[in-house]
Amino acid sequence: MKLLSPLRFAPVYQPRPWGGRRLATVLGRRLPDERTRYGESWEISDRPECQSIVAEGPYQGKTLNSLWMEHRSAVFGTEFEEHPAAHYPLLIKILDAAQDLSIQVHPPAEVAAELGGEPKTEAWYVVQADPQARILAGFKPGVDRPGLELALEEGRCDELLNSWHPSRGQSLFLQSGHVHALGGGIMVFEIQQNSDTTYRMHDWGRSGPDGNPRELHLPQALRCINLEDKAPEPFTSIADGELAVCSSFQIRSRSVPVGSTAEVGRAGEHLILMMAWGDAMLGGLALSPGATVLIPAELGDNARCLAPTGPLTAKWLEIRPGKS
Repeated sequence: MKLLSPLRFAPVYQPRPWGGRRLATVLGRRLPDERTRYGESWEISDRPECQSIVAEGPYQGKTLNSLWMEHRSAVFGTEFEEHPAAHYPLLIKILDAAQDLSIQVHPPAEVAAELGGEPKTEAWYVVQADPQARILAGFKPGVDRPGLELALEEGRCDELLNSWHPSRGQSLFLQSGHVHALGGGIMVFEIQQNSDTTYRMHDWGRSGPDGNPRELHLPQALRCINLEDKAPEPFTSIADGELAVCSSFQIRSRSVPVGSTAEVGRAGEHLILMMAWGDAMLGGLALSPGATVLIPAELGDNARCLAPTGPLTAKWLEIRPGKS
C-alpha cells in the first residue's frame, strides 16, 4: 500500500471550562455544536482514551496506534523500528484559551513514576494573542518553598510567577517541572510528550461541570517543582530556524513566499507539519492555517513539495519526535 500524499487525521475536540470558539472563528473549523466551549483540538493523539483516526486515503479509518504497531517502517521510517514505546511518542494539540488556564506543573521523568503519572515536556507556538493576554511561567528570583506554600494557601501564587504578553509567532519551551499558565485570549499549537499528566496548583476559583471547585494537586505539584530552575523565556521565530530541541522532540519553523516552493523533509523520514499561516498545497492536499498532517516516511520527494496558493507567505512548523 503505497502512500502518495500526507496523512490527515480527524481532530478530536475537547470541551474545557476555559475554552472558547476560536477554533471556528479563527481557523474555520466546524465544531460539533454551537454552544460548547472547546478548549482543545487533539490533532495527533495515540492515547488509550483518544485515538487519532485517519480521515482519508488508503489508511482511512485506521488508528494512529495501529499505524505505529503495524506499519511502522512505511509510515514512521526505519529509524523508528526499534523505538521502545508502545504508543506514538508525541501528542499534538491546538489550545484555545478564552479564560486563564490553571497554574500547573507537569512531572519530570525522575518523579513521574513515583507519583503515578507520565513525564511531560512541551512547547507552545502562539497562533493568536489578544493585546493584554499574558503567559505565566517560572518563578521570580527569591521565591522559596515556605513563601510558595504560603502563597498557595492564600490563593496568590500567580504573584510569584514571571509574566509577559505574547505575540503571534512567539514560542515557549516548557521543560517538565516548570510552573506555568496559559492566559485567556491566546491560541497556541502545543507539542508535547505523549502524556496527559497535569498537577493543578491554582485554578482561579473555577468550578467543574458538577458545580464544585476543580481539584487541586498540591502535594504532587510541590514534589515536581524545582525552584532553582531558570525561568523559560519566549522566543520569536525567524523565517527558517529551530524553535525547540530536546530529547523528546525537535521543532523547526519554515516559510516560503508566494511563487516559490519548498521541500518538506526527505524520503525515508516522517515528520508532523502544522500550518501557522497562509494557504498551501502539499502532495495533493490543500492546507490552511491550523492544518496538521503527518508526512509518512515512504512519501516520495515529488509529493513533498509545498507551494503557497494564496496571497500570503506560507509558514509552518515541522515537528520530529526523539528516536528513543
